[in-house]
Amino acid sequence: MTGLPDLPLSSGDRETYRAVATGGEALAGHDVGRLVGLGLIAPNPDRDGQYIAHDPRGAVQQALSQVQETIMRAAQCMAELPAVEGLTAAYDSHRWYSGLSELLETRDEMNARIAQALRTASSEMWTAQPGAPVDRDPEVQRAGMERVLDLRARDISVRSLYNVAVRDHATTSVHLAAAVEAGAEVSTLEEAFPRLVIIDGTHLFIDNCVRTNGEDKDAGWHVTDRATVAWAHTVYQHMWARATRWQDGDVSSEMLTERQKAILRALEEGEPQHGVGPRLGLSDRTVTKEIAAARAAVGAQTVYQLMAWWGRQQAEA
Repeated sequence: MTGLPDLPLSSGDRETYRAVATGGEALAGHDVGRLVGLGLIAPNPDRDGQYIAHDPRGAVQQALSQVQETIMRAAQCMAELPAVEGLTAAYDSHRWYSGLSELLETRDEMNARIAQALRTASSEMWTAQPGAPVDRDPEVQRAGMERVLDLRARDISVRSLYNVAVRDHATTSVHLAAAVEAGAEVSTLEEAFPRLVIIDGTHLFIDNCVRTNGEDKDAGWHVTDRATVAWAHTVYQHMWARATRWQDGDVSSEMLTERQKAILRALEEGEPQHGVGPRLGLSDRTVTKEIAAARAAVGAQTVYQLMAWWGRQQAEA
């Protein structure tokens, strides 16, 4: 028995069933095939042209059996579709189709998916964290260190790229120094860069740039498309090449913070003051405050004096 029952009943079907149930004769000119097929009536073997009504509850059970069988067959077919799709490689072998992008709507979902990918990681975890340093829960930092130790014990490459301002943040600085001691590679970058996580060159986690109202600001995307992940991997390598290793630090005067040094380097390279903020991921107000603090630190009255002092420091370095 296959296929779905022939439903719904028409008003004529219902009137015909009532006529058969009460008198044994179908309505003149009405097709009784649907009622017979559903098991609601059957030909009377003793009287030609007449029918016997059956209990509708039996017909319901028969229809349920047909529906359940159809659902089971549909489920079996769905389970086989990936195998059928796998034949694409034989048909279109010169093209590559792989992966997808999935929106993870909360920070917890992002962290859970990253942890899941790390459990099966075999080669690398590369992260880029452009945000300004904050005072993190010691328990969160401890968990992060345990993750670094676990990955290094499995001989997995760990690279972390940070905003240069972390060098001036005491607790973050201690944490990153410990990570380097554990075998991780840490570098800092003065310019703005995107936040991302790459695992094994097959998993990419990025911020949600497809903004819609009401979404968690920590929502993000898990990308497994091969071409996109490979592109992000290349971009990360370019950023890493421009960064400064944690161990190398900065040979400039310790009178300034790392953020102030980054601003002065940008100005030294010809960046106008209004262009420094977008380059470093800072607001114009923050840039102005940092320049004022740098002037006060070195005793300069103007930005020109500050840059002259900076030039002398670089020449002596």
